[in-house]
Amino acid sequence: MKTRYILALVALLPVLAACSKPETAAPAADAAPATSAPAASTPAAGDAAAAAPAQAAAEAPNNNPPVVPDGPAPVEGTDYTVIADGQPFEPADGKIEVAEAFNYICPACAQFEPLFNQWKAKEPSDVRVVYVPAQFRPDFRDYAKVYYAAQALGIDKQSHDAIFKAIHQDKTLPGEGQSIDLDKIAQWYTQYGVTADQFKQTMGSFAVAGKMSKANQFLMRAQIGGTPSVIVAGKYLVKGKSYSDFLRITDHLIARERQAAGAK
Repeated sequence: MKTRYILALVALLPVLAACSKPETAAPAADAAPATSAPAASTPAAGDAAAAAPAQAAAEAPNNNPPVVPDGPAPVEGTDYTVIADGQPFEPADGKIEVAEAFNYICPACAQFEPLFNQWKAKEPSDVRVVYVPAQFRPDFRDYAKVYYAAQALGIDKQSHDAIFKAIHQDKTLPGEGQSIDLDKIAQWYTQYGVTADQFKQTMGSFAVAGKMSKANQFLMRAQIGGTPSVIVAGKYLVKGKSYSDFLRITDHLIARERQAAGAK
């Protein structure tokens, strides 16, 4: 009986560790398990600890062959949900989009990111990863503006992994449950060649406001229940029992899209 109890607790860890929406904003009950992204089952935590490639390597162009998906084909309702009228966040001809719904302040996202970087580095050139910051809490909204300001200034790729580290490991930037100090965050970004005033002004720009609105609409349509979440081709919201399972299912859905495009 004791062994069964421990196994039951381990099975619950992915849901418990994800950064979820407030209850007042949660999607329908049947959608919630599908969008509460996995975080820290025991095997996945080990994978994530070992996976820490540099951001530059993850972003480098590659000529990798298509990944051969592992394990059984995913089942709708169990391994993914279909997004009604789903479209890619940023469509690009010949590319299969994989969108990660995340937020810098989310501890589960910080745990997932090293494994996601390792996965991304192995994908072929027809797979395009985009980041979509969730904003279902005030602190999430501030850090979503931070991401889009960095993107507008052209420093998002070089700072993406570093800000996760600053928040969750070094504790030099405000984390979950702390007061968000935008002056401190803007000052942190000066190491990338911008001024603090420039960064704050960009956060308040119309361009960033437009990106925020677009991101919010995209994630509301997908009905994510928490972060991190992964959306393939704008059509499929991935589910999974662990981080590794999460990405295994993603590879299956990418292969499905590639096959469908080749059949046209």
